[in-house]
Amino acid sequence: LAESRSRQFLALTKPRVVSLIVFCAVIGMFLAVPGLPPAAVVFFATVGIALVAGAAAAINCLVEQKIDAVMQRTRGRPLPRGEVTSRSTLAFAAMVGGLGLWLLYVHVNPLTMWLTLATFVGYAIVYTVLLKPATPQNIVIGGASGAMPPVLGWAAVTGDVAPEALLLFLIIFVWTPPHFWALALYRTQDYAKAGLPMLPVTHGRRYTQLMIVLYTVALVAVTLLPFAVRMSGYLYLAAALGLGGLFLLYAVQLYRDYSDQLARATFRYSIYYLAALFSALLIDHYWR
Repeated sequence: LAESRSRQFLALTKPRVVSLIVFCAVIGMFLAVPGLPPAAVVFFATVGIALVAGAAAAINCLVEQKIDAVMQRTRGRPLPRGEVTSRSTLAFAAMVGGLGLWLLYVHVNPLTMWLTLATFVGYAIVYTVLLKPATPQNIVIGGASGAMPPVLGWAAVTGDVAPEALLLFLIIFVWTPPHFWALALYRTQDYAKAGLPMLPVTHGRRYTQLMIVLYTVALVAVTLLPFAVRMSGYLYLAAALGLGGLFLLYAVQLYRDYSDQLARATFRYSIYYLAALFSALLIDHYWR
């Protein structure tokens, strides 16, 4: 029973989403210094950021439980199924988030704690409560909080936010709309049923497909900036061009000959793309 309960609370934290967040934060930590960052800082920053991200995900589940209940993609989550209560979810989020912020403040630095708290508020409140039900541009504006992990990692190691950290932020910020709109395309009926003004619901599929192409072009351009400012070398440049070219190919195919299957494949590739791009940045950082 205890194991089942633990699994339910773990599900509230959206582990797969949090793992990508933490991965990008850790890359930020390693890119921030020429050598290796202090192991203790990496450990406490990783755990702290993961805990706060998990708490934000739990608040998202709490706020959206009625929406989740009518959407096929999310109706199996613990809250819509009645496996956990709203009160216990709130208590869990407060405990986990509070512990994460305390670890960051005491064992990392106050700047990282405050930036992580701002990211929590941005996702759990500004995006989930205010933007998502109000505007089809929700994912564009709300993407700012999702783009923060490498900045948090950078701040954890250096106690500062350098221009290079903001470049990493910009990459994820521009990546978020084509990534999420690919999902929204094959889940349009779900979002319409839930009454959420996602772009394919408000502006139609064709317009969304065009926006995916345009944002992907912008993304490819933005990913060249680390090379342009000499933050990275030719190894990263080759990876950025190769990975970006394939992403653009997916986007153009999606525009020319739409299918739900292709939208799913584009969404899956977008996750792989971000992980591979940041891995290439890390490898290049130590290769040179």
